[in-house]
Amino acid sequence: MDTVNIRQAIAAAKAHEKTTGQLALLLKARAGSLHHAVQLPPQNIVPALLNFIIHYIDQVPEFIDAVDAISNECNISDYTEPVIAIASEFFMQPPSLIDGHDGLNALMDESYLAHRLIEEVNDRFMSHYNTPLVPMDMTRSNLIIHHLIGEPFANRLDQAVHLIIDNLQNHDLVFVPDACKEDRSKRWASDLQRWPCLVDNLSVNLLLNGQSIRVMIH
Repeated sequence: MDTVNIRQAIAAAKAHEKTTGQLALLLKARAGSLHHAVQLPPQNIVPALLNFIIHYIDQVPEFIDAVDAISNECNISDYTEPVIAIASEFFMQPPSLIDGHDGLNALMDESYLAHRLIEEVNDRFMSHYNTPLVPMDMTRSNLIIHHLIGEPFANRLDQAVHLIIDNLQNHDLVFVPDACKEDRSKRWASDLQRWPCLVDNLSVNLLLNGQSIRVMIH
């Protein structure tokens, strides 16, 4: 899977942000009304959020490259390819749902779609085979981005992901039992060392306190 065009789109969006400060202004306006579950740093809030979003976006092409390499080595590319192809398409042919968004704001939406797609695939795959299709878990970061995008629009993006997953499942493009029963947990542990982009390491921590969950951005 060629990610050159995705990386070029990201570079262009970063240049656009440097010129316009568009997403920074949007984050400044939203910072005061974020969900109480998002605990912000005491100072430099907007730069911290902007840095978090940029790293979140950068992980998409890195993830696609990693999964492409891993799936070829494990002979499961027939089942990962439809997923990473759709993740790539979010950048190359963005859905009409995000019309009107540009720069890093648009790429935040597109990256959220890509990361949520992987999250849903892995959740459904785990329920079938007790192992993820790919060794990646961005649940914590996805929760942060969901709040930054804001509702109800983030919920609409989630609904779009669910429809895509349902279509993949209905056409047996991912969930094929005979190809995926092998326990790959040891292999995944090795892959996580080779490909750190597969780990949700964007300086986000979940603190569990009874039934409450706090998400902290450093």
